[in-house]
Amino acid sequence: MAKYTLPDLPYDFEALEPHISAKIMELHHDKHHQAYVTGANTALDQLAEARDSGNLANVNKLEKDLAFNLGGHVNHSIFWTNLSPNGGGRPEGNELAAAIDEFFGGFEKFQAHFTAAATGIQGSGWAVLSWDAIGEQLIIQQLFDQQSNTAQGTVPIFQLDMWEHAFYLDYLNVKADYVKAVWNIADWSNVQERFTAAREKTAGLLVLS
Repeated sequence: MAKYTLPDLPYDFEALEPHISAKIMELHHDKHHQAYVTGANTALDQLAEARDSGNLANVNKLEKDLAFNLGGHVNHSIFWTNLSPNGGGRPEGNELAAAIDEFFGGFEKFQAHFTAAATGIQGSGWAVLSWDAIGEQLIIQQLFDQQSNTAQGTVPIFQLDMWEHAFYLDYLNVKADYVKAVWNIADWSNVQERFTAAREKTAGLLVLS
């Protein structure tokens, strides 16, 4: 059975300061993300045990545990790489920039839409820029908790963690200031790479229209 592992950060804890503090990065990565990795592995082990024993009475709970914890692992693994101490600005002169213009009417409109989605999340969740393989378009989604309210056939390319543990030590309850700060460390080169990969890997796989 495959085991999930905690990926290393691509930069030091303090590298994103002053936008995200080293203390938050350490707790967020080493404690919160690690908990999702552990939870996903535990759910896999317990599902294997249930199959082996033939006692599948708890399969509904275990499937939910797997979805939640694996969602947390995937979301955070993308999130860390979407940020960079050398980030900021906007995508320019590439396919991502052109797609944002095409599907959102320009970067400013995309930014306003994404910010509204992020700050409007009720409770815990994520704002996500995704490639919709069926519609062949970029869309913005609100992902609740770690796994709810997003469609099959979409591939996340830029994610912003809106759980309180991601920002509360720095920004208290002012979510808008946190979102504004993240635009200074968004790694658009990474988002471009994910955009290219999403389109190439999903091309022709889904035939719905």
